[in-house]
Amino acid sequence: MNTFWYDRISLKHYIGISILLLVVFAITLFAMGHVLICECGYVKLWHGVTHSSQNSQHISDWYTFSHIIHGFAFYGLLWLFGRRLPIGLRLALAIFAEASWEIFENSDFIINRYREATISLDYYGDSILNSVADVIWMVVGFVAARRLPMWSILALTALMEVFVGYWIRDNLLLNIVMLLYPFEAVLRWQAGG
Repeated sequence: MNTFWYDRISLKHYIGISILLLVVFAITLFAMGHVLICECGYVKLWHGVTHSSQNSQHISDWYTFSHIIHGFAFYGLLWLFGRRLPIGLRLALAIFAEASWEIFENSDFIINRYREATISLDYYGDSILNSVADVIWMVVGFVAARRLPMWSILALTALMEVFVGYWIRDNLLLNIVMLLYPFEAVLRWQAGG
């Protein structure tokens, strides 16, 4: 039986690679000029006020649920298209994909797009702490997807999307839609009108 190079790497080494990816990711955000922690000067486990300068600055917020769903999706896609790859490699690939999105999301291009096309008028990018935490929340979703039955992952996804959509008038699906093709009616609804 043929073995590939990635089959000879242990799970422990893949975890080390994943941690290294997180460190390089944090350094990249720092080089892009993002603040380490909230400019308010303190760190909170949860920040639940979406229309504030502290949104996307702490360890978790309403958008944490979207990153957990990213983990579900990355696990599903990598199972579908790469199920023969070791789980450690799939995890490292998911971390790379999520960190890449976070870098793109925190670029001037996307920050300005959010400010122009969504309700995020005061959005200036995530703190490094929040971005790294977002990737870790994706890992939580990835691990949960590996352990839980498919029906529960689908139910959790629907529950999180409805719950977050109800409470803050935004969620992963609306975020994607409004980023790609903003609808004036949705923007008015999100603004409370």
